[in-house]
Amino acid sequence: MRVLIIDDEVNICLTLKNILKDEGYSCEYALDSNKGLRLFETLSPDIVLLDVRLDGANGLDILKIIKEKNKDTIVIMISGHSGIKEAVTSMKLGAYDFLEKPLSLTKVKIILKKAFEFKTISKDYLRLKDTVSEQYKIIGESKAIREVLQLIQKVAPSDSKVLIRGESGTGKELVAFAIHNQSKRTNKPFVKFNSAAIPNELVESELFGFEKGAFTGAVKSKNGKIEQADEGTLFLDEIGDMNLNAQAKILRVLQEGEFERVGGNKTHKINIRLIAASHKNLEELVEQGAFREDLYYRLNVIPIITPPLRNHPEDITILVEYFSRFFSEELKIPLKTFLPETISELQSWEFRGNVRELKNFIERIYILVDKEKIETSDILDLSQKIHKTDFWNQTLPFKAKKQEFEIKYLTTQLRLNKGNISRTAKVLGLQVSNLSRKIKELKIKISPAS
Repeated sequence: MRVLIIDDEVNICLTLKNILKDEGYSCEYALDSNKGLRLFETLSPDIVLLDVRLDGANGLDILKIIKEKNKDTIVIMISGHSGIKEAVTSMKLGAYDFLEKPLSLTKVKIILKKAFEFKTISKDYLRLKDTVSEQYKIIGESKAIREVLQLIQKVAPSDSKVLIRGESGTGKELVAFAIHNQSKRTNKPFVKFNSAAIPNELVESELFGFEKGAFTGAVKSKNGKIEQADEGTLFLDEIGDMNLNAQAKILRVLQEGEFERVGGNKTHKINIRLIAASHKNLEELVEQGAFREDLYYRLNVIPIITPPLRNHPEDITILVEYFSRFFSEELKIPLKTFLPETISELQSWEFRGNVRELKNFIERIYILVDKEKIETSDILDLSQKIHKTDFWNQTLPFKAKKQEFEIKYLTTQLRLNKGNISRTAKVLGLQVSNLSRKIKELKIKISPAS
């Protein structure tokens, strides 16, 4: 741990330096503000002991500069002439603590130790936060993914209810976390509850909690997911699988912001943002009486659709690279290279399990294929359960099928080449004029960066 002392009293600097070195700290000092800031730039200290009054400079101004340069630096102010007002000001500006002269060396050691522990915990927290953010990262550069990301950016700052729809494996949970992470609740809990993963008879006790004695085995009271999410975000995954009793209670939470635990009479107030998701057709469930219509409309304020992978195959290149690096690090296996023709083959697959299925397939390759260059034959050997599209199995008039092929093929190729007609024509061995004519004839729409 590196410590920098900035104080115009040389005796204090020398005493502190000697004591802190004995405690195992790497320590330097400066007798004026200019040298202090130069050393700060050079040493990048973890902790700064800063005098409030220096040679014609105000230590509070130096504190501001240090915090602007690196907000994570711990600054402890020291002074022999300051009052409560300056101490409060320094804390507002981001100081960790405030010490008065004459310094108690025992107190200095204690505060430095606490600052060291705080710094370590902060680093661990940031590392954990980065790991979580990486885990929930939405990968893709296609138009379909960009549109989802733009919608997330618009929706996140509000507290509006969001209903995420999409097939399994399309990243509904990632979208929910991205909304939470970009919202004003980002430093509060993000709590997940999957209705499909919990038996119906346990849904209410898990979601709303229960009081002691509520049922056999309830030996003590327990908070439910809703209480755990207070002030934060509750993500209800697969809400289409939730039973009607639990739906009624969720509706009350949305309408009145209150609930009771199972077996209890006390009403609890709650402040959460609710995001729901489902791969089922909720409109059909409403018609069948399996999902409350009033809850559906309460939830469906902002609808977001997560696109299936077959609608943005151009992202497979990026996804393969991302998952390849991930499994290389996690499994401690040398990074594998997927040849261009291998990527092209993957882009032709349907992937009914979407991105999750692709991720699992890349993991399978890393475990089972002992090669660093992955060829088409390698993935075909492992693809028994991968489904191709049923394009070739459809029976249609030849002319109609030919036109469908041309539209699908040219649309996909244009997408893979980001809407660049010249580049697409070159890849396909066509004249630009011929390709342009065909695009017009087939009425293919091209986005500027599709």
